[in-house]
Amino acid sequence: MSHNSLINTANMRAFALSANFALLFWVGLWHGYLSPHPHINPYALTVAWLIPLLLPLPGILAGKPYTHAWANFVLMLYFLHALTLLYADEGERWLALVELILTSFAFVGNTVYARLKGRDMGLKLPRLSSVEKKERERFGK
Repeated sequence: MSHNSLINTANMRAFALSANFALLFWVGLWHGYLSPHPHINPYALTVAWLIPLLLPLPGILAGKPYTHAWANFVLMLYFLHALTLLYADEGERWLALVELILTSFAFVGNTVYARLKGRDMGLKLPRLSSVEKKERERFGK
């Protein structure tokens, strides 16, 4: 089986869905059960950590490439959270490492799926050089 046969739209959709659901599950498990915050209602905090991941979920479930792409902006919150805790909190370092890995998987899955699905749909971003050429022609530079 060749490498390219593994990287197709259907496989990347499955990978992206799995990674997004794994991150959603992990965040809930971490903040609700494994290491609830001692000074804040753990249920409220868990819900607060889950809401950003739930916002793009309908579009991700529908397989919309645009939603997969913008969901990566949401993932940056979790990426930065994990990096911060890896650096600053020895007690939750392993929890943060799992979050970082799952967030990275979701980011890659979303990115590659959005690109492949967009290509399948005939959506294509123009090359930067052609955009620059048109701008030079338009503005006379």
